[in-house]
This record gives sequence, structure tokens and C-alpha cells, in this order.
Amino acid sequence: MRRILMISSYVARDPVGLTATAPPLQRAGIEVVGLPTVVLSNHPIRAHIAGITLDPRLLGDMVRALADNGWLASFDAVFSGYLPSVQHVEMVASAVTRLKTIRPEILFVCDPIFGDDPGGLYIDEKAARAIRDLLVPLADVLTPNRFELSWLSGRDVATPADAFDAIAQLGRPIIAGTSIPDGDGVLATAFIADGRKWLGSVEKWRDVPHGTGDVFAGCLTARLMLGDRPEQALAYAIAGVRCVLQASRGADYLKPYLVDWTTGVTPAQIAPIS
Repeated sequence: MRRILMISSYVARDPVGLTATAPPLQRAGIEVVGLPTVVLSNHPIRAHIAGITLDPRLLGDMVRALADNGWLASFDAVFSGYLPSVQHVEMVASAVTRLKTIRPEILFVCDPIFGDDPGGLYIDEKAARAIRDLLVPLADVLTPNRFELSWLSGRDVATPADAFDAIAQLGRPIIAGTSIPDGDGVLATAFIADGRKWLGSVEKWRDVPHGTGDVFAGCLTARLMLGDRPEQALAYAIAGVRCVLQASRGADYLKPYLVDWTTGVTPAQIAPIS
């Protein structure tokens, strides 16, 4: 069985972070070991919220315990998501470096969850800079949204062409830039894998619940871990988000548990870009 170490937020009521990213991986038969950076009752958009931020030293101790139990070498991939402080980022960078020393072929997926349109950054800017400086250079797969892609690259991203330029600037093996404006009512995903380009487009829905980026990253990671070609993984991830949105119609939160991840996702059509 394939295994992945995931380090991100845990939100109990509104599926974002681990509760949105893990389901497509688990239904693909991949064992998920999730370490939470924060534990929250619900998404912060709600009127009331309770929770705690886990000390990054505790998370480091958890990684060491996994190593001491002889499990660290069994992971095929590591995934980072919501990291609220510089110290959390440094802990992840240390863990990824250690894992890559043990297994150089391990896949590191970095979902740089630090901002979105229209509000911009929602973590401390120092933490965002640490993600850019410490994690992006280690990433095999990077999944920023439009705001994050623009912020990381230092380029204005207003079109798919802008997104491809920004992705090339970052220079990682696989990058998916999501939620890119592409005309009226259309959002695109600009995707580069090993120098090849693809573009996927979806209709822009109104009042979409939070967590679609997490679902996308989980679907993409699952298919890459199962050995799909990058473009196949992209087509599956775009379709996976669509299926979750369809299953969640009328609700103000995502319902990834209603999706049949094994046979119910028909890969989307994506276009190669010459």
C-alpha cells in the first residue's frame, strides 16, 4: 500500500485542509498519515469558532516518533498545506529534507495555502515568504491558486498566458496554477509538467464553498501517486472538483464524502498548449 505524510490544517465541520484533501487519496487506497498544524471546530468564516494551533515543536516530535518507530522510510509522498507560522514552515522543510535523504524518489507536493482573491494574504507575510524560500525549491509538485502564483512569482497573473509565464518563473517539475481568469464566467488551470503545457477550463460557479483547492490538490496527488501521467492526473483533478461541487449543491460547505472517487469521476477534457 502506498503511504503519504500530510501536514496541514484539520477543520472538523467545514471540509478544508486535511478533511478535504485526504478523501480522494484514501478512496484510491493510499494510506494517509495526517499531522494537523491547527485543529478547528469549523472554518473561520463562521460566526463562532474554537480551536488550537499546534506547536511546531510538537509536530517535529511527531515526525521523530514516526522515524523512531521505523515508519518514516515507508512513505511514498509528503504533502504540505496550511502552515501558519515561519516555525511550521521550517519544521516541514526539515521533514521533507530528511525524507528525501532517506528516499530520494519521494514525491513532495506543496500546496502553498497562504492567500486568495479578493482578500490577499491570510497568514503572516513572514510565513508566506518562508514557504516561497524554503518549500517551493524543494517541491516536486506545486498547486498555487491565482493569487498565490502571482505572489510567489512576482508577476501579475490576469490570463492563462500570464500564468504560464509565472509558472515558468518558478521552475518546478510540475505546477498547476488554479482559478486563472479566462474570459467571462470561465476559470482555467494552467499546468506545466516537465516543460509540457496543458490548459483546463471550467465554468465559474457562484457561492462556491471553501476547500475546492484542497480537493484539487488531493485528487492530483492521488493520481500521481498511482502512476498516472501528469496530464491524466490533471484531468482527473479538475473533474474531481466538479463532482464535489455537484454533490454539494445547495450547501454552504463541501461534501467530498458523497463522491464515488473510484469510479464516479470522469476525467475532464484538457487542451495541450504548443
